[in-house]
Amino acid sequence: MSNVYDVTNWTVGSDPSLTAYEDIGAVINDIIANIHSNQTSQDSKPGAVIYIPPGDYTLLTMVTVDVSYLQIKGSGHGFTSRSIIYNSGDTSSWYEVSPGSSHIMVQNTDGNSQAFLVSRGGNPRLSSIEFRDFCLDGVNFIPNENSYTNGKVGIEVASNNDSFRIEGMGFVYLEHAFIDSGADALNVTNNFIAECGNCIELTGSGQASKVTNNLMGAGYLGYSIYAQSHTGLLISGNSIFPRGASMVHLSNTSQSAITGNMFHSFYSGMIDSDGSNDRNLISGNYFQRDIETYSPFFSDNNGHDELYGCIFLLGDNNLISGNYFMYNVPASYITPSGATPTIILVKGGNANQVSGIYVYSNVGVNNIVLDASTTSTLILDSGTSSQILAYTSDYTVRYTPS
Repeated sequence: MSNVYDVTNWTVGSDPSLTAYEDIGAVINDIIANIHSNQTSQDSKPGAVIYIPPGDYTLLTMVTVDVSYLQIKGSGHGFTSRSIIYNSGDTSSWYEVSPGSSHIMVQNTDGNSQAFLVSRGGNPRLSSIEFRDFCLDGVNFIPNENSYTNGKVGIEVASNNDSFRIEGMGFVYLEHAFIDSGADALNVTNNFIAECGNCIELTGSGQASKVTNNLMGAGYLGYSIYAQSHTGLLISGNSIFPRGASMVHLSNTSQSAITGNMFHSFYSGMIDSDGSNDRNLISGNYFQRDIETYSPFFSDNNGHDELYGCIFLLGDNNLISGNYFMYNVPASYITPSGATPTIILVKGGNANQVSGIYVYSNVGVNNIVLDASTTSTLILDSGTSSQILAYTSDYTVRYTPS
């Protein structure tokens, strides 16, 4: 029997009249049950491919994935902006007003919030599961279409996992696009994740994973990338656009690298942190800081003022090097009123180093601010004496010549 399944050709045994267009969740669950029934040998479980052809599919039933070596794939991420559609008024003359390609509308009626829940107890942990090239669409945020909240989750990986791949996906209008707890060698690449409350949430712990070459942007109170207790995480080559409470949030994360990304934000705290973050590298990124330009969101923000810093750092032995900051906030928008904005705030920690940063700004700024709790910070070629503010005497500095 073939291990390649087409959702449009599958007949659900308990309900032969049900189609993937009516409830693709129930269809995929039935296919996974078939995979289990045909792969019973401990020594021969090749897994399967589940193919979603281009089309519009409703998901009423959460899919439970509990088999390794499974690829669920479509024929394109199909993303289009629902926010622009909802905020544009009359769209009767538009060519299209909905995402497309292999397009799944997440409309759970089974009491669950997830479109896909990946979970299995026992040993070994789930391995080599791939989601690729289809669109998960939360359809609406009710009652406020600009709230980024609807309780819906695109994909949640709830048990320890190894060598997963999320590639070429489209996520739109979900409160949580992708959550992974306990990731080892995870690869999240070439996805389009936007207009979601939160984009990528790596929770619990994890190691040796990559978030690379994605286009994404979270809601004004959510995370574009959240990393908790991760080691060896590479965040590189991403284009992360407004809004987002933070572009990248590190929580107790170590020995990780944030390199070569484009960050564009309307708020402070573009890279944010909590807990103890140590031996991380933040290098070669471009930070563009502007003000909100889209009228439906003029009154929304992440709650941080201009003293919070484009980078807010907590931790030890971290290196911030060779980054470019373009700060363009009109003086009348700066909060607190009359304050001198902060580019990098080292809020706490020991033996951190900041070197070779370049700041282009429309107003006077403090390139680096050191909190009184910081110790043994090294600052090299990152600002003149008037651009570096220290509330501690325990630091070493080589000023940029004025």
